[in-house]
Amino acid sequence: ASMMIERSIEAGVPFRWVAADSVYGVGDVERTLRRAGIGYVLGVKGNHWFGSWATEPLIAGEAKDIAAGLPDQAWRRLSAGHGTKGERLYDWAYLPLADLDAEEFDCPIAGPWTRGLLIRRNIADGDLAYFTTWSPKGTTTQELVNVEGTRWRIEEGFETAKNEFGLDHNETRSWHGWHRHVSLVMLAYAVMASVRYQANSLKPKKTQLRTRQSLSAGPFRRSGASS
Repeated sequence: ASMMIERSIEAGVPFRWVAADSVYGVGDVERTLRRAGIGYVLGVKGNHWFGSWATEPLIAGEAKDIAAGLPDQAWRRLSAGHGTKGERLYDWAYLPLADLDAEEFDCPIAGPWTRGLLIRRNIADGDLAYFTTWSPKGTTTQELVNVEGTRWRIEEGFETAKNEFGLDHNETRSWHGWHRHVSLVMLAYAVMASVRYQANSLKPKKTQLRTRQSLSAGPFRRSGASS
């Protein structure tokens, strides 16, 4: 994951945030993103240790223990984006842990950045998920929630690529073969997504639509003919 991020930065791909679940780890990824001046919301396990400084009160311990000690007023119900069944609502708690100046970690974007802990609680069963965050100071909880919510769109994109374009329909036995297949499929998916977006955004003006309708119906009205 860290190598992919570095390649994207070197290629000049424009992006401000990275979101990931806990399978990718955080050490190298965090370091790479901080030095590049890119914010992140990265999933961690419940036993991940967090510590704060210059905060009141001080926070220290594993993520699951910190969550267990939070008062009711620390939680806010927010949407992580629109899903197939409506808004994806969860209870969220955000704890800023420390502010660091960009100069302290060679960040190209000047100013203070905030390291924090974001916790998501499922409304139905109380299941918890934990995220380490890095963002410009003043970033709202809702913006961090929006970043975390983008992972669903990414997962839905992969699901569509599998079902409609055959992303997982290959029997390659080499990295080169796999890479070429995936690249071709994702390129086709990107082209079709662009075509769909443009088609949906080119809606005729009402006046143009009325004009076309009147022109198509006009000759029959004038002549009294029917078909």
